Amino acid sequence: MNPAILIPTPDAISVPWGWFYVLLMLTFLLHILVMNAMLGGGIIALISSLRGGEQNTLLGKELSYKWPYTIAFAVNMGVAPLLFVQVLYGQFIYTSSVLMAVWWFSIFGLLILAYYGAYIYDFKFDALGSSRIFMLGFSVLILLYIGFLFSNNMTLMMQPEKWQAYFNNQDGTLLNLSDPSLYPRYLHFVVGSVAVAGLFFALVGHFHFTKSSVERESLIAKGMTYFTYATAVQIFIGVWFLLALPKKVMMVFMGGSSYGTILLLLGIILAFIALYSGYKQQVVLSSVITLVTIIMMIFMRDLVRIAYLEPYFQLSDLAVEPEYSPLIFFLVTFALGLVLIGYMLKLAFGCRKEVTK
Repeated sequence: MNPAILIPTPDAISVPWGWFYVLLMLTFLLHILVMNAMLGGGIIALISSLRGGEQNTLLGKELSYKWPYTIAFAVNMGVAPLLFVQVLYGQFIYTSSVLMAVWWFSIFGLLILAYYGAYIYDFKFDALGSSRIFMLGFSVLILLYIGFLFSNNMTLMMQPEKWQAYFNNQDGTLLNLSDPSLYPRYLHFVVGSVAVAGLFFALVGHFHFTKSSVERESLIAKGMTYFTYATAVQIFIGVWFLLALPKKVMMVFMGGSSYGTILLLLGIILAFIALYSGYKQQVVLSSVITLVTIIMMIFMRDLVRIAYLEPYFQLSDLAVEPEYSPLIFFLVTFALGLVLIGYMLKLAFGCRKEVTK
């Protein structure tokens, strides 16, 4: 069967696709930064709890104050990029979501459970005692599972040839487990979250944003250690991920596209610079390098999606029926939302300073 006949006809969009593309890249960047701090922060706190010790316990307590906020921000920041993916690639992501509908719909209930666990971990931190590790592990495992489902959906949407499996599995439980790039893609996301969360803890200590009695120097040292080791592991997983891609996709970064090749080379160079700055515990420099690297990785991720879908679809194929008012409304609302978030964070930090005086 020709997989192309399984792809629905795309809906017309209201403005040229470039607007949605820029907004997708921008909103996904905001989401990925907070999401990494959320997931990686939980993983680091869980490892620290297993290792034991006063400073490791205090690191967990520091996370407990911030974890519910990061989960809330990650979820809300994730809505916009998911919507823009649906606008640009709706015929693909809607289909893949239906094929794995049972798992996809389970995300909502699981996320609520993880959120409850984060609040219990925060408000009952001292009362839970040593059993707090089970509550922390409960939420972390759920978040890891949700990430795995997202990785399945994002890979399944790019491979319409895999959709034919529906005819042998029509109960909405299809997963893309046979894809060799699924596992390195997922691990790249998980280990990357640990690196970013390590920076997050280091920045909290560097800028005196601590709320517990954890030692700032210890928080910075631990955060930069996790960042450095996770970045080193990321290099190996990144090579695995690249080699696991289909040849036509891999060649986009191996000379087939000068844009993709330059992005890969710059990414490798920045990764080694990040390793050095992390080893030297240069918090601000490491943060800047990591931000630039993440931006490049986002564009590389998009090149992978474009290469996968090239035989079936290009963004320039989308029909445009001009209607700019929804876009204007979104841009105004988005800008106001960012201002309000900034104001809330300012109030939160102001309260923290008053408490510490």
